[in-house]
Amino acid sequence: MTVGIIDYGMGNLHSVQRKLHLLHVDFKIVKNSTELVDCEKIILPGVGHFGAAMQRLQSQNLIDSLSNFALTEKKPILGICLGMQLMAESSEEGNAQGLGWIKTKIVKFDVENPLNFKVPHIGWNTVQANNSKLLDAVGNEFYFVHSYHALEPEEYIVVHRTTYEKEFISGFEKDNIFGVQYHPEKSHDQGIKLLKRFLAQ
Repeated sequence: MTVGIIDYGMGNLHSVQRKLHLLHVDFKIVKNSTELVDCEKIILPGVGHFGAAMQRLQSQNLIDSLSNFALTEKKPILGICLGMQLMAESSEEGNAQGLGWIKTKIVKFDVENPLNFKVPHIGWNTVQANNSKLLDAVGNEFYFVHSYHALEPEEYIVVHRTTYEKEFISGFEKDNIFGVQYHPEKSHDQGIKLLKRFLAQ
């Protein structure tokens, strides 16, 4: 099995690579559509600006190829942080269109008590989900760094939920498409467990 890690100039690739090394998984860095051909699974990491990220994917001719991988070939793909957000239809950040795989929009945190709940949301927090392929029912602690989050999807899919002043969507699972707002590659044993479950899909 070869796992492709998408490099569009905005991902935290090194942490993901280290985790896959620990799991003894064959992987390759993917920068264009040609390099996707022999990948059985994809990880789409990302840290940064939504609009700029979509422009980079477009310039590398990856948008159509990624959509074919996920929607036509239906191979497993995991989006992490910005990578998850790019799977949505659009984002307030840059007022940009996303990949459109999940019927939701990405919005900035709107906190009522900024002294106690600073933006970005940084640190460890609890993630809950029912009927998840990636998560246990309880005891899911992951590391977050983000200022934007997804709204409730317009379709029924498995969602992950976290509370930061208010409850927000921290992940989703739709068939072969998985997105997590948190960082499994920075979340120690719990992150390893989640990556193992993704790789088993």
